Amino acid sequence: MSRIILVCGVSGSGKTTIGKLVAERTGIPFYDADAFHPESNIKKMAAGHPLNDADRQPWLEAMAEAMSKWENDSGAVLGCSALKEKYRQTLEKGAGKKIIWIMLEGDFELIKDRMSNRKNHFFDADMLQSQYDAYERPDYGYFFDVKYTPEEIVDSIVKVLKDNNELE
Repeated sequence: MSRIILVCGVSGSGKTTIGKLVAERTGIPFYDADAFHPESNIKKMAAGHPLNDADRQPWLEAMAEAMSKWENDSGAVLGCSALKEKYRQTLEKGAGKKIIWIMLEGDFELIKDRMSNRKNHFFDADMLQSQYDAYERPDYGYFFDVKYTPEEIVDSIVKVLKDNNELE
């Protein structure tokens, strides 16, 4: 069974950038949680409305189902916000093995500034506060500050995973 690594955090924290780099360094395929959103969720966010738990449930269940397949294949690095504990619990139902949780955290103003400079993304920077409000910091996983460069963050992630025998 292959490993599932979830790279989590609020929008703009670098989940996709960091996740892709971790995938390159580990040889595990990368997937982006945004690809699992139904069209109705994308339209709602594009209109400037945050998702509620009912909106998120089918999205979380689709990823959990995919994780069980990835585990039996070559594993996965998944970039996914997973802000609340109940979301993480739904995702864990898809994994037969312990998920490796990578939590990207950072200063609100830094991330808001990054989001303001993003192009062609459906998430409005003004909704960032709702994500900070929803975030429930877990008491497990590995935590990384996004004030560093992507390369520095990935170096730290790979080192921690190797030091803790998390990579097979």
